[in-house]
Amino acid sequence: MPLQPIADLPDATIGFRARGKVHAEDYVKVLDPAIRKAVEQGKPVNLVYVLGEDFDGYSLGAMAKDLELVKVPREAWGRIALVTDHRMLGEAVHLFGFLIPAQVRVFALADESAALAWVR
Repeated sequence: MPLQPIADLPDATIGFRARGKVHAEDYVKVLDPAIRKAVEQGKPVNLVYVLGEDFDGYSLGAMAKDLELVKVPREAWGRIALVTDHRMLGEAVHLFGFLIPAQVRVFALADESAALAWVR
């Protein structure tokens, strides 16, 4: 499974490790339901998304699903931490961060614990 949940996170905080290639169906089956469940709790949703060395990229369908995250109401989001050493992805987040309806920070893989602390 390309999107693996990160365990032991507080309520309204979700986290995933992306491994291999992520496809649209991974969003539909894993990420979207987790976001909906967290939003239903009525607290701002925090997300930790780890794209490690074993992450091989997104399919076009997954990229389209990623863009749909802006449909979640702005007030539903808290913080999003992207944890990656993939420079292009970090730069894309910095470039297009204004479109993301949350506070967003990019962390290096070595700083994953800091990312987890930041979203708590």
